[in-house]
Amino acid sequence: MNYHKLTDCENDILLEFAEFDNGTGVRECHLMMHQVNPLRTFAEQLSGLVKSFDNVRKERYPDFKMVFGRCFVSDAANQEQPVSACMRKSGGVISVIEQPPLNGTKLAMWAYLQTDVEIRVLADNIAEARHNGYRHLWSSMVTAEECGAYGQTKRAFGDYIEGLSSAGYDFANDCMRTWLFVNDIDNKYPAVVNARNEVFDTWNLTRSTHFISSTGIYGRKAAPGIAVQMDAYAMKGLSAKQVEHLYAPTHMNPTHEYGVRFERGTCIKFGDRREVLISGTASIDNNGEIVHKGDIRSQTHRMWENVGVLLAEADCSFANVGHMIVYLRDSSDYLVVRTLFNERFPEVPTVIVHAPVCRPGWLIEMECMATKADMNEQFRSF
Repeated sequence: MNYHKLTDCENDILLEFAEFDNGTGVRECHLMMHQVNPLRTFAEQLSGLVKSFDNVRKERYPDFKMVFGRCFVSDAANQEQPVSACMRKSGGVISVIEQPPLNGTKLAMWAYLQTDVEIRVLADNIAEARHNGYRHLWSSMVTAEECGAYGQTKRAFGDYIEGLSSAGYDFANDCMRTWLFVNDIDNKYPAVVNARNEVFDTWNLTRSTHFISSTGIYGRKAAPGIAVQMDAYAMKGLSAKQVEHLYAPTHMNPTHEYGVRFERGTCIKFGDRREVLISGTASIDNNGEIVHKGDIRSQTHRMWENVGVLLAEADCSFANVGHMIVYLRDSSDYLVVRTLFNERFPEVPTVIVHAPVCRPGWLIEMECMATKADMNEQFRSF
């Protein structure tokens, strides 16, 4: 990855870039955008972010198209609709979730950009990127107005699976990644897990087949009755040998041993690169126990160690990471964690948000994506 930073002083935006280009076709960019002036109103912060995003795409990335983006907001009830309305014009798919940025501002954004892809917007929150036989389907803000977190999760998965099928995708084989944002996660996460487990059973996603990489984390929608929002990424055109699931058994145990079902990471091999999707990862050991209870610094270091082992299993390292999203349970830990990340990863695009993890004892969790050049002649070029 090539890393760069830029400050847009006019709009009070810090832009962090991770660019991948191995000269074989599709180029990629992970762009993390941070408002840096908490004294601006929400309308001013949103306007500044939109203007800065438009400027950087016009001036720096005229050949790139936005595939997927996520906006992290501080107050979904008042901010979700205007953010969605503004960002929908950018192409691709935008997800909006209440996970307040912890630098004191009201919003931040991660955008995933690519060249040489055809973007087809299939619905307000579904877009497909096509290139050379591969189809990438990004879905955002999937919700359902059912009774309770269990019913909403079952219905959200059902609606998502129906949408996949109508677009020619198969849930069990083609879904690579999900994000489950759960309001009141301390109380509602068990119901979400039970619903997901039942869906997976229906599709024969078991310990002897495979699960799907995922992050289950706090997140709030604008509508007060919605307990669960799902984002997802699916891909068509892969053979089974192009997909490898990551386990890091020396450091972490299989997730099914403590009642949940997701893959800790997925490595996808293309003709000219490999891409790695790392699920939400915390300070856990290979017995499924929390490591360093109550110690944010030590949990951060153990989390890094776990992620590093997963990346190494895919023959990657933190030098290949395009972006990191960091979730904190206690917002007062922000300065400590920000300092730690600045010291170890000063260049990698990173956002730190307030979002409790699914176990109260986990103070921090992170996820990331990585890309590494890797010529695989048996696979079609990406």
